[in-house]
Amino acid sequence: MRDRVEVTTEPWHRVSPKYVVVVLVEALVGGILSAAVCAALAVFAGWWWAWFVLGAVAVGTVVRLVIAPRQARAIGYRLRDDDLLFRRGIMFQRFVAVPYGRMQLIDVTRGPVGRMLHLADLKFVTAAAATGVAIPGLPEDEAERLRDRLVELAESRRAGL
Repeated sequence: MRDRVEVTTEPWHRVSPKYVVVVLVEALVGGILSAAVCAALAVFAGWWWAWFVLGAVAVGTVVRLVIAPRQARAIGYRLRDDDLLFRRGIMFQRFVAVPYGRMQLIDVTRGPVGRMLHLADLKFVTAAAATGVAIPGLPEDEAERLRDRLVELAESRRAGL
């Protein structure tokens, strides 16, 4: 007997296009701080090999800045009948289905750059530690609406309704 395959017409919801700015700023700040540490080690400590590390940091930062827009567009979520399906990744794609009845905590967080752009992250906590799912880059009002909807769905599933 074959397993039933669920077919849904619900579209994938994507994160805000402004989320690319958040990723670019994070990559740039991280690259600049790492480069500064490498340069300081090379100049003040005399570690000549730190120049090679500085070059690797620069190349890594440029690559991150180039692929960031595509990575942001690859993030999405879909509300299904029994669970929330989350996807991310370009080469190594990750799909996570979080059943509504297993959601224990749904948290809305905002970082400094996200606050300036009116974006928030929605984080889910379940009983399984390995299923840490976060949907980044949602507009603040959408994140709060989605949180409220998911809390409602989670409570109804746990109550067995």
